[in-house]
Amino acid sequence: MLSTLFFFTIVLSAGYAKVKSPKIVGGEETTIETYPYIVQVEAFNTWTGWNQNCAANILNSNWILSAAHCFEGWNYSPATTRIRAGTTTRNTGGVVHYVDYEINHPEYRVFSRYDADINVVKLLTPIVETSSVKRGTLVAHGFAIPDNYPVIHAGWGHTTFGGRPSNVLLHTQMYTINNQLCATRYQQLNGVVTPNMICAGLLDIGGRDACQGDSGGPLYATGQNGHIIVGVVSWGHRCANETFPGLSTNVASYTNWVLENAR
Repeated sequence: MLSTLFFFTIVLSAGYAKVKSPKIVGGEETTIETYPYIVQVEAFNTWTGWNQNCAANILNSNWILSAAHCFEGWNYSPATTRIRAGTTTRNTGGVVHYVDYEINHPEYRVFSRYDADINVVKLLTPIVETSSVKRGTLVAHGFAIPDNYPVIHAGWGHTTFGGRPSNVLLHTQMYTINNQLCATRYQQLNGVVTPNMICAGLLDIGGRDACQGDSGGPLYATGQNGHIIVGVVSWGHRCANETFPGLSTNVASYTNWVLENAR
């Protein structure tokens, strides 16, 4: 019997942990012990070998949570995909686990390109928990995170749009943005923002965001018992744009589906 996934209703904390900023874009270095639930997703390329291209979150000993768009396409195969857990450094260290199969949400791409951009991924070997490898905590199904609430991105992605990934784990703090306001902004680009997405950034300021290579990784809120996974990095216009903030899949729309499938 697989381990049961821990989850509970997010408890908003007045004393949230602040992250200093002026890579992810606009962040600073951190360690895997701070975010032991995040893992790297690596893909094999004949010319370059194994290389981190997305991220994910540990659910339990056999399953991770990521973005569906990281596990699709002509060049995707479970046989050439693996995760690396328990290391601060990109592409090295920690423990490697290979992918068995993925379950992309059945509504992915149905309503819009990135609606339901979420999946669960079964691993071939079980994850063993340590101080740098731990299961994450999901937000409760249906919970509505408030506007202007502090949230955190963490990852190894590009530090500027079109730039280069970070060699070490980075994190940055930003704030949730009203969904309808975000949807109105993206209409200018013919982008579709749905209620199943969380918009976050520094509105009309920019400078902090997830970027290429951070897809599938976490958007965390801080509650009384630590970091809670409220979002999965999904899409956006460039990175850290002041007019068009980044978007993550709203995990609260899918928590029940995740729990039903990742067991």
